[in-house]
Amino acid sequence: MVKYLLQILAAALVLVMLFSCEDEGYLTSTDAQLKFSADTVTFDTIFTSIGSTTRRFTVSNPYNEDVLISRIRLAGGDASSFRLNINGFESSELYEITLPAKDSIYIFVEVTIDPTGQNLPMVVQDSIEFTTNTNFQSIMLEAYGQDFKLIKSERIKTTTWTAEKPYLVYDYAYVDSLATLTIEPGTKIYFHKGAGMYVRGNVVAEGTFESPIIFRADRLEASYENIPDQWNGIVLYSGSHDNVFNFTTIKNANIGLQVGTIENEGYASVTLTNSKIENMAYAGVFALKSKIYAYNALISNCGFYAAALLVGGEYEFYHSTIANYWGNYGQAVRTTPSLVVSNVLVVENSNGEQVSYNGDLTKATFGNSIIYGNIGNELELGNNEENTFNYLFDHCIIQAPDTLNTSNTNHFINAMIGMEFDPRFVDPYDDYNFELDTLSAAKDVGTKKYSERFPVDLLNRSRTGEDGPDLGAYERIEK
Repeated sequence: MVKYLLQILAAALVLVMLFSCEDEGYLTSTDAQLKFSADTVTFDTIFTSIGSTTRRFTVSNPYNEDVLISRIRLAGGDASSFRLNINGFESSELYEITLPAKDSIYIFVEVTIDPTGQNLPMVVQDSIEFTTNTNFQSIMLEAYGQDFKLIKSERIKTTTWTAEKPYLVYDYAYVDSLATLTIEPGTKIYFHKGAGMYVRGNVVAEGTFESPIIFRADRLEASYENIPDQWNGIVLYSGSHDNVFNFTTIKNANIGLQVGTIENEGYASVTLTNSKIENMAYAGVFALKSKIYAYNALISNCGFYAAALLVGGEYEFYHSTIANYWGNYGQAVRTTPSLVVSNVLVVENSNGEQVSYNGDLTKATFGNSIIYGNIGNELELGNNEENTFNYLFDHCIIQAPDTLNTSNTNHFINAMIGMEFDPRFVDPYDDYNFELDTLSAAKDVGTKKYSERFPVDLLNRSRTGEDGPDLGAYERIEK
């Protein structure tokens, strides 16, 4: 009797389970199709061995009934370069996922590519498979990887970096005293978050127009293309001389190029030519009691200063564009000028006391250049009235109030100030294009004494074929 009673109870339990499943109300049609927000998940070029950013997509149920997804599976399984997080579960395979009517779930994807020793970008592919009511669907995954040379917390002796593979700097690359780091044309140097290059010896980065040298962050996704503060920047310590940056691009750091350090004796020196320094959280060029010789330089879009030349020094900028249109990165409003030239720096020490550093400004010459931006005053001159303060703006457009006294020809020669002298850059906000529009006030108004010394512009175009050279780093060539 007990035996039969147990059989009856077992049968009743099966019936309850069957009816429970029916009560779930899952859509049973074999034609049921899930909807995806993307049919392919693509990762831009990433570095081998270094994890990617996270991509995500949604899986949606378009029906009025719940759908039971029998299985979501990474086709490559645990051996895949890709990793999944399926609605909060980290797994390469998950079963029996209920997707309520008219609802959706997120799937997050990451990828790490193993080194292959190849120099060229490689493609890694996989897919995510979905099985619903015996119906099969899939999403493609693809990532482009690049092998690299890792520099991690490294003290660098005299050596040469080549364009064979990109360099990835973790923590720091420290160029030792008396050492020279030579960087060949076409070399790309990427910096991880918080990393920087610190130079007590010197750097000779000689790019060419066809093969420039790039210093930038290691996030290569399109969404990070123009985001500042992704790495620390390059610091040339006082005592570091004969540095060269020619046909280089430095972008997306905190301070792009710091020339000189206040705590060290002496000064730093650098030649900065045919180069772009752009999108810095604090400053593009930050110089302390040092020497800079620059031409065809574009320094743009920084959170505080495009260029700050402090505690004196010697500075020459010819056919350069110093322009600050900061404002696309958040709510912070810039109130500091594009260019500061000063023989003094006042800082607060750890005790809250004001400390003043002073030095002679023996030369600060700006010839055939543009100092402009999106606030009313883009020039600040700081003179402590005790140290030498020699500066000259010769044939320059300057965004400054009409109250700026330009009558002293020791300091201003043909300085163009006022709304009528708008340089009219092509697109300084979105495309970061600081070439001149056809209606630019900077056209043909420069002096030939500088264009004869620097006869081609940042884009290798001649400055000598018109009535006069244009101001700034770019020559406008009318078609």
